[in-house]
Amino acid sequence: MTRPCIPWPHPVLRTPAADVTEITDEIRALWAEMTEVMDAMPGYGLAAVQIGVPLRLAVVDCSDQRGQAIRMANPEILHASGQLREHEEASPNLPGVSAVIKRPRAVTVRYLNDQGVIEDRDFVNLWATSVQHQIDHLAGKMYFDRLSPLKRKMLIARAEKARKRL
Repeated sequence: MTRPCIPWPHPVLRTPAADVTEITDEIRALWAEMTEVMDAMPGYGLAAVQIGVPLRLAVVDCSDQRGQAIRMANPEILHASGQLREHEEASPNLPGVSAVIKRPRAVTVRYLNDQGVIEDRDFVNLWATSVQHQIDHLAGKMYFDRLSPLKRKMLIARAEKARKRL
């Protein structure tokens, strides 16, 4: 039984998550559950806060065949390219809407991996977009925070209409 995604505007989605101090079996089990939720959406990534767990944990899998999820604790961007890439982003926390967001095309990220080892890794294109999207979640930000105030207001209003139709 996996946890459901927390609906916007739940406060956990606006609260920066706590650092993970060590990689335990409980953390590994949470990553496995997060991967299940991500694959069921289907999506390219998931942050722990999206299922109500206020820890700096994320999973990302942009592979064609799936099953390649990268598990990250305390991810941070060390370097971002100047070249931007547009991609349509969405969130299971605010279903029924999406928006085209511009983000750096490539990023170098430092994180604690599933073995408890600090790893630096380069991500490009969709992988980079998804990692940045998850890091935003862990900081208490949603993808639509990157839109202008007017576009953000319109997107949230569309999401409310969609929710009322359900």
